[in-house]
Formats: sequence, structure tokens, C-alpha cells
Amino acid sequence: MKNEFGPDYADVDDLDFIPKYRARCHCGAVQYEVCGDPVDAKLCHCLNCQKLHGAPMQWAAIFHKHDVRMTAGIEHLRFFNSERQRHERLLPCKVSCGRCGTLIADEGRRMWLAFPSLFDVGPAANVPPAFRPTCHIFYSLRVIDMNDDLPKWSGHKNHPDRL
Repeated sequence: MKNEFGPDYADVDDLDFIPKYRARCHCGAVQYEVCGDPVDAKLCHCLNCQKLHGAPMQWAAIFHKHDVRMTAGIEHLRFFNSERQRHERLLPCKVSCGRCGTLIADEGRRMWLAFPSLFDVGPAANVPPAFRPTCHIFYSLRVIDMNDDLPKWSGHKNHPDRL
């Protein structure tokens, strides 16, 4: 699988890559590893996330692409660009497993927005601190109020207004 996913990602044959976390889709066909902690984690309340996840918000842990390597199932990945409504790997795009339908991540131009529930970290109480959300984004579009101490932004983090 050497460099099959693209030059921005870690190579499966890289001996210096030491996996810190492992993730997989529901059926196990798609698997990947990351070698570092996320640079941030957020709860997104935008309408697209609500529709795609069938939930009031999406929880994402954000990684640099060079810290991610695909270990199985590249051939099962499906891509969808929401802006152009096309099933192509046009960045940014949604990434899912073509076998079981699990949403794997959002692939940005420079970042990999992973869904923490796919990582093998044990029970919910064992979620690593680095995966814990730092804020709510697009909170003005929320469908449920969140009573926590996290900052709540009307748009992206630090833009435009804190609510």
C-alpha cells in the first residue's frame, strides 16, 4: 500500500512511524493509524454535520495528514464532495467505508478530521484527553443546548463571534 493514499500521508512502510492510536470502520474493512495527538477537537453543529451524522452535532479530532497512515481498505473508501455534490475525492470531502457505510473522516486540504468514536481506546471513560472537545462551532445552528463550559462560536473557532 505504499503511498497509495497520497504523498501528504504517512507511508505504511515508514519504520519511524510509531502508532499512538488505531481506528477502523464498523465492519473493519477500513483501518488507519495516527502517530500523534490531535491538534484540536471540536463539536460541530452545522447543518451538514447534523444531516450526515443523524445527530445534533459531530465530534471531530483534527490531525495533520502526515500523522495518519492507512493500513487496510483503501480500495473500500468512498468520497463525497458536498459543495459540488459529487462522489469524487475533491478536497474537502467526506470519507466513508463503501462496505458498511461508516463515516470515516472529513478530508481537508491539509488536515484529517477523524471521528473519535472509531478509535480503539476502550470504554468511553478512557477517551484520551487530547480527543476531548475544546469548543462548539456553528453553535448558532444548534438543535439542542449544551450545558458545558466549552466556548461556543457562531461559526468556526475564533470566527466570527463567541456566543
